[in-house]
Amino acid sequence: MTTTLPGPDGPLVAGAPPGTTPTAPHDRRRAARDSRAKPRRHPLQLLRRWVSPVVLVSLWELASRTGVLDERTLAAPSTVFQGAVDLVRDGTLGSATLVSVQRVGLGFAIGATLGLVLAVAAGLSRVGEDAIDPPMQMLRTLPHFGLIPLFIIWMGIDEAPKLALIAMGVCFPLYLNTLAGIRGVDRKAVEAARSMNLTWPQRLRHVILPGALPQTLVGLRQSLGIAWLSLIVAETVGADNGLGYMINLAREFQRTDVIVVGLAVYSLLGLATDGVVRYLEKRALAWRV
Repeated sequence: MTTTLPGPDGPLVAGAPPGTTPTAPHDRRRAARDSRAKPRRHPLQLLRRWVSPVVLVSLWELASRTGVLDERTLAAPSTVFQGAVDLVRDGTLGSATLVSVQRVGLGFAIGATLGLVLAVAAGLSRVGEDAIDPPMQMLRTLPHFGLIPLFIIWMGIDEAPKLALIAMGVCFPLYLNTLAGIRGVDRKAVEAARSMNLTWPQRLRHVILPGALPQTLVGLRQSLGIAWLSLIVAETVGADNGLGYMINLAREFQRTDVIVVGLAVYSLLGLATDGVVRYLEKRALAWRV
């Protein structure tokens, strides 16, 4: 049996070493959380990661300057940079990027909505699974880039086939991951929620969806990557604006610097959206830390 006595620096517990005080529960939790936190990298370690990219770009520039690499084959980094500045100044890059971002945003919204709705319907009902999962499993094996001719025949060459291509690329990874997340929810937690007399909507909100959230976020990251890949293909087919159109136009005039700029913007946009999802994942799954 322990005895707690008042002390100048907080409560004292009989049997504890002199000069020490018991650790409060929230202090212990904070200490455990800090012990699990990833150690911060030293600035020199972060700097080392930039060495190889800088060396590669320098070798690329040197090969272009010395004539080893033909300018018509691949423009020098300095030429690419100057081309990017010119495209920004005349507004071409900004307008093309805005159009591409709008396409990805709308196509992603359509595909993500379909994927989530179908995954929830298939994951929460055996009848829904039997009705939805077989056709989804068959359709996901189709190379959706190969459907471009059909999309053009069905929808023409306006925005509709481009959005359909992006939505199709987004739907399946999100569907598969969300369905796996719902199926992987701990049944004991569901039974515990039922024993607490929670209604079905309450169990869905407080147990099933939070349990499936980690897997859903994985699918979200995969879907965003495929959305940008689908956009690249979609904008090279019958587009009259956007980054893909800019790249196609540069190909006709052998402007490799503009082509590299367009590809770099695609890459940066993909990295930016992935970073947003990773931030949301860190915030939404803070309870796992």
